[in-house]
Amino acid sequence: MMRAAVFVLAMTVASPQTRTVKQGAHRMEITLERLENDSWRAVDPGLVLAQGDRVRFRYRTNFEAFLYVTNMGTSGKYEQLFPREETGQDNRVEASREYHVPATSTAFRIAGPAGHDVVFWIVSPARLGDSVQRPPALPPPAPSAPKTLIPRCDDSILRARGDCVDSSAGPKLIPRGEQIPETMAEAAGRGARDLVFMQEGKAAVISSPAPLAGPVIYEFRLAHK
Repeated sequence: MMRAAVFVLAMTVASPQTRTVKQGAHRMEITLERLENDSWRAVDPGLVLAQGDRVRFRYRTNFEAFLYVTNMGTSGKYEQLFPREETGQDNRVEASREYHVPATSTAFRIAGPAGHDVVFWIVSPARLGDSVQRPPALPPPAPSAPKTLIPRCDDSILRARGDCVDSSAGPKLIPRGEQIPETMAEAAGRGARDLVFMQEGKAAVISSPAPLAGPVIYEFRLAHK
């Protein structure tokens, strides 16, 4: 899981960008970054991370929206990442502005049993109700039915460039029937499921063929040893 005790969660605007998100269909970009020798480096969204790795997300859209992020660790515990009281409630995203989750001076530290942390993202053209910002406590998962799968390297990528990349990690459409936080499920039920997922360089791109008329929800699976 991403251990909450070792970082302060926040979302800050990064420096102005020289490249803007392509116009057209509503489009969202997520770039996973890992701290290496005191510098942040973009990595493949499916890179299998190691215990103790420090990571953050870079995020932008080509439309104005409101962002909500919740994590489910490999232990099955849910944690609201953004927005939350410690970081303020200003979760508005402006078109073609770049944001970091968490703040540039802090990071998520990878910890917990090997598997996939599932980070749920809700993007909505309008602000959602308080129920999404304050999800209720959820019961722990049944110990007899563990859900997590051990990440596996894609052999073709490993041979080509030496990186252990799990092709099942990164951004995905949430499978029907998959358990998600109750308040997120309510919002997701009002959103379209017609999303396209692709990768451009190190950036994961999620796009909607038509302008979003309501909230959409998808997941980003963080693979780690």
